[in-house]
Amino acid sequence: MIIKDRDTLTVLLVGSTHYVEMAPGKEAAIYYRTAAEAFMALPDGTRRTGQWRLTDTGYHVDWIDGPSAGWQIDVEPGRIGYVDAGGVERGRVSRIVPGDAASLSV
Repeated sequence: MIIKDRDTLTVLLVGSTHYVEMAPGKEAAIYYRTAAEAFMALPDGTRRTGQWRLTDTGYHVDWIDGPSAGWQIDVEPGRIGYVDAGGVERGRVSRIVPGDAASLSV
C-alpha cells in the first residue's frame, strides 16, 4: 500500500533516520531533519544534503549537486519499501531510528 497521506508521511519521515537496504549488504542512511531538509549517506560513502517536500503521490527530494526524484513509501506487514517515480522498489527499510542516528547533519 503506497502511503499518500501527508500526516502519515510526516510522522514516518520528519525527525527520523531511515536505513534503507539498496542491495544485499549495501545500506543507505537518510535523515529527514525537518519537513524541508534531508541528509543522506550512500553505501559508497557519498554524502548529500537536500530539500524535500510532500507531493500528492508521496514526496520529492532535490539533492544539492545530485539528482532530483519523486519517491513513495510502500508498506505491507513486515516490510517498508522505497519506490521511485517509475513504480520500481529501490530499497527496503531495515530500521527507522529517531533523530540523526548516523550523524548525517554534522
